[in-house]
Amino acid sequence: MKLLFVGSEVMPFAATGGLGDVLGSLPASLKKTSPDDDIRLVMPLYGSVGKVWRDSMTFVKSFEIQLAWRKIYCGVFTLEKDGVIYYFLDNEYYFKRDALYGSFDDGERYAFFCTAVLRLMGEIDFYPDILHAHDWQSALSVIYLNLKYRHIEKYRSIRTIFTIHNIQYQGQYDFSILGDVFDIDYVDKRFVEYDGCINLMKGAIEFADFVTTVSPTYAKEIMTPAYAQGLDSMLRRCDFKVRGILNGIDYDYYNPKTDADIASNFTWRTLDKKVANKTALQEYCNLPVREDVPIYAIITRLASHKGLDLVKHILEEFVANNDVQIVVLGKGEYDYECYFRYLASKYSDKVAALLVYDRALSKRIYAAADMFIMPSKSEPCGLAQMICSRYGAVPITRETGGLYDSIKGYYVDGKGKVCGNGFTFANYNAHELLDRMQAALALYGDKEGWEKLVRKVMREDFSWEKSAQTYLDLYAELV
Repeated sequence: MKLLFVGSEVMPFAATGGLGDVLGSLPASLKKTSPDDDIRLVMPLYGSVGKVWRDSMTFVKSFEIQLAWRKIYCGVFTLEKDGVIYYFLDNEYYFKRDALYGSFDDGERYAFFCTAVLRLMGEIDFYPDILHAHDWQSALSVIYLNLKYRHIEKYRSIRTIFTIHNIQYQGQYDFSILGDVFDIDYVDKRFVEYDGCINLMKGAIEFADFVTTVSPTYAKEIMTPAYAQGLDSMLRRCDFKVRGILNGIDYDYYNPKTDADIASNFTWRTLDKKVANKTALQEYCNLPVREDVPIYAIITRLASHKGLDLVKHILEEFVANNDVQIVVLGKGEYDYECYFRYLASKYSDKVAALLVYDRALSKRIYAAADMFIMPSKSEPCGLAQMICSRYGAVPITRETGGLYDSIKGYYVDGKGKVCGNGFTFANYNAHELLDRMQAALALYGDKEGWEKLVRKVMREDFSWEKSAQTYLDLYAELV
């Protein structure tokens, strides 16, 4: 098969979160599983793409894009990595910015990007069997293919998959810019119209042959008003083509055995070496250096839907009444940043607030932590619970989305076998979270029981191998 992934961010070139992680690892995993397939990916050439990658690129060609009344330059660069061919679309006006997203003209930027993706196929004579687009920034590639290119013979047989990573962001705009920015004729308005405005995600859902989400439970949740951010009626109408496939993580990048970012490498067989990571983090955070005290970690964007309102409700009580240490890493909403600063100031011997985004530091925290708190209100898939497991930090999670699919509650059966791989709670309730944090603390006091659980957690398989095969089966079904 010939596969073309379309995405707005890809690790390690330029990424802000889970979407970049997935697109940085899924194509390579597919290539490893099915080496005869021709797998390619296209993304914008952001200004933040590093020199080491730019030096590895080859210039392919340039051409002019027609987007409504604009005629715009597009350059194409390429490199190959792990058997996957990557294309980078260059236009400095649109993509040489301080941040990937958040500009006033994001709609226009990604309209250009998606227009260029369709033109790229003809310019390099590569017409995929499957076009696999991800999130709203790539939605127009599916929409344009169906509105503008299906009459062309070489585009006619291309099948499409649209993956929803987070339904909260849908690409919603006023109809006044339908033609001027998105170059869509008024007669085609109905394809992108939803709830009184342009909705690019809705258009991609309608046109795509399959719609996937990043976990089976999230695929069910978004059929309901509580999770769908208004798109539930559209998704129920298209439920025959919606599939949920759980994400994985890059086992080469997230590998405590070889990770150069952490203080001491270790495996589930050499847990004693994990202690050096705790010591290093305690020194870095100016916390008392103690091997016996458990470290609870929180690594997240500081936003209420991540469950931080629950954390805020019970964390000070937990810290005040227990011999624990808390390490928080992340940036986000002002109220939460202030709260964690306050907590770190009042309990300076117990709490460290690192209000930054730092990927290397996050791995040092994963490697040092004993428990990992992730009480999300909604979580399409979540990768942090998989990463912390890989590094031997036991997850404490709410049973929603991908968290429910990946983490099951700990218990010991009648034969003494350790079952489950974390501590979970069902209701969005602060005291259920507190109860699970206390349960983890109680087990931590049983050194033998705790080590059994940690070893089991580290042996969980969150690699892409199984999910990659599921995607390949879905592609084969389409073609």
